[in-house]
Amino acid sequence: MHYEEPTIQTARLKAQPPHRQLHPWVFAGEVADLPDIEPGELVRVVDARGRQAGVAYANPRSKIVLRYLARGHDVQTDGLWARGIAAAVARRGDLPPGEARRMVNAEGDGLPGLIVDDYAGWLSIQLTTAGSERARAEIVAALSEALRPRGIYERSDVPERALEGLEQHTGLLWGEEPPELVEIVEGAARLLVDIRYGQKTGLFLDQRENRIATTRYARGGRVLNTFCYSGGFSVHAALGGAREVTSVDISGEACVLARRNLELNGFNDDGARTHAENAFDFLRRNADARERYDLVVIDPPAFARGRASLAGALRGYREVNVRGFKLLEPGGILVTCSCSRPVTREIFRQVVQRAAADAKRSVQIVEEGGHADDHPSLLEAPETDYLVCLTLRVIG
Repeated sequence: MHYEEPTIQTARLKAQPPHRQLHPWVFAGEVADLPDIEPGELVRVVDARGRQAGVAYANPRSKIVLRYLARGHDVQTDGLWARGIAAAVARRGDLPPGEARRMVNAEGDGLPGLIVDDYAGWLSIQLTTAGSERARAEIVAALSEALRPRGIYERSDVPERALEGLEQHTGLLWGEEPPELVEIVEGAARLLVDIRYGQKTGLFLDQRENRIATTRYARGGRVLNTFCYSGGFSVHAALGGAREVTSVDISGEACVLARRNLELNGFNDDGARTHAENAFDFLRRNADARERYDLVVIDPPAFARGRASLAGALRGYREVNVRGFKLLEPGGILVTCSCSRPVTREIFRQVVQRAAADAKRSVQIVEEGGHADDHPSLLEAPETDYLVCLTLRVIG
């Protein structure tokens, strides 16, 4: 039987500088000719010299008009998402085993608009673009085949969908409904994950290695974990031998989950406290009261989602780190993070340096981390390298 490849239309690019030619995104101003198509449809991309550049899906309604799914000429479009998912899963075979792992990391795995996290057999997925939305059925079928999960639950309740002209959506897509809380193991810790209603897909898996590293600096000390969410840093600090752990988050529900995670790991006395309070207010009040800690963790949500909010974000990072430095004992450790894509590693280091100067603290860089090994990024797309985690020691 002869197979005929589905006919798809062609998008033509303008001339691009070398540093843009391999980027997974193409913006509206870089396109010379775009056919009249529906958001999410596949197109063959041809460069300014008429050479086939690859296959992408298009969205004329978005600032990012094209997102590549494959490079080169004569790309077979049938089953493109399924092949990409199988390849991403195969790459995870090189990583250490774990009960909670990111299986597909959007652009980092060549599958823009698709996030897949595995929590002890339940998949929590996000379809964030018109292209992944259009391929919903193929994606679910491919995931069920490649990973044989207990269930697939959608958490496409993210602001990125609005930029693509899509409504938010959550719910069971395949298999069993996840329980209220799924228990997973992370290093020495046991953690409860709320797949259905928690933040992101249920847990910030990109911070896994940074949370585990906290155990090295906690022994015998007073620990403050701000923007704590479900208390992952707190649990690892307690397991590392901290004598006291305080967890702060503006969400009362997050504090309840943090408390449950601490209790699950055997910490249910007065040495493990939670506070439902704005972290900025807590830091300011405790700095004014001259409270002191041996380890302070600052892991806020993204302060900037685009360049328009960058200036305000940098002010926020500077303020929160000044307060953090002022709360530290001599020799104390600050673990400070940024997940704002417009805030590069260089920019974040500069902001933290200024915060240390404002607090009149001499600071040693102990470690510089990023996202976990199951969150690959692309060298040609700096935006995919978004998480910065600095571990700093006050030495003067």
